[in-house]
Amino acid sequence: MELILKEDIQNLGFKDDIVNVKNGYGRNFLIPQGKAVIATASAKKVLNENLKQRAFKEKSVIDAANKRAKEIKSLDIKLPSKVGSGDKLFGSVTNSDLAAAISTLSSEIDKKHITLPGKIIKRLGKYEANIRLHREVHFELPFEIVPDSKS
Repeated sequence: MELILKEDIQNLGFKDDIVNVKNGYGRNFLIPQGKAVIATASAKKVLNENLKQRAFKEKSVIDAANKRAKEIKSLDIKLPSKVGSGDKLFGSVTNSDLAAAISTLSSEIDKKHITLPGKIIKRLGKYEANIRLHREVHFELPFEIVPDSKS
């Protein structure tokens, strides 16, 4: 089922994205909650017109997102974590842990904009997170999980 999103939905898309979802998810959740509408031909035409009109206004938003992406990419992020035997972590590292680390070094970032490989990480090492600040601004951010220094 093809739908046009009316708001940002985590793990699905941003407002005004055209997405394909399973019929039940669309009919039973997204449409009744007012989070999406069916992507008919006329609805797509209206969406394209709205996006064209908004494109000029969004240029400044995209420029700001690109500037912020450049700032975040320049960070060297090392997440300290308690380690058990070998390189296994006690617990795990999630997108909220990475969001907190980025927020302390730079400006605030919402955890829903960060996607980790496999959703959670349970081992030491170097990883790359996918960060999406805007529909058109997304990038890979390298980070490392290091053993917590014992005090």
